[in-house]
Amino acid sequence: MDNYLESVKKQFLYYKQLGEKAMEQLQEQDLFWQCNEESNSISTIVNHLSGNMLSRFTDFLTSDGEKPWRNRDNEFESKITSKEELIKLWNKGWDCLLNAINQLDDDDLNAIIYIRNDGHTVTEAINRQLAHYPYHIGQIVFIAKMRKNEEWKTLSIARNKSADYNARKFSNEKEKRHFTDDL
Repeated sequence: MDNYLESVKKQFLYYKQLGEKAMEQLQEQDLFWQCNEESNSISTIVNHLSGNMLSRFTDFLTSDGEKPWRNRDNEFESKITSKEELIKLWNKGWDCLLNAINQLDDDDLNAIIYIRNDGHTVTEAINRQLAHYPYHIGQIVFIAKMRKNEEWKTLSIARNKSADYNARKFSNEKEKRHFTDDL
């Protein structure tokens, strides 16, 4: 892992995978469940993430990241009606993000792009989204864990298994690698 772009791709893919593994554990109706009127369902969070990704990463280097066609407020009025539609929208957003990242090279990292007329280097803009998306993926995981309760299959180191995990990690030779390489 010698470069920033490869590292962020792995990070984004890791969080995409976490969201998918959480959603895979759920029944379709769980994707639309809300704790209360003010909380978001997983469906609503996916709708928002996809809308944000499409806005931020369409024409990433050449247009403002807040597109005129985006209606952020509508992202929280999710109209998604099926798991199939939800997964399609999820993948549409992630495909847009990953396609944009895949087109970048190191020379692009200091270029200035804009989000709502606020200038960011490409690195800053990517870091902004690398903080924003995991925030929402954490919400998805939390909701899924609440819905599954005792049936939840952990996506992390299981309780009381830290020593086993550490023993496995420390049994490997030291080398530079990304933490997601052996997941």
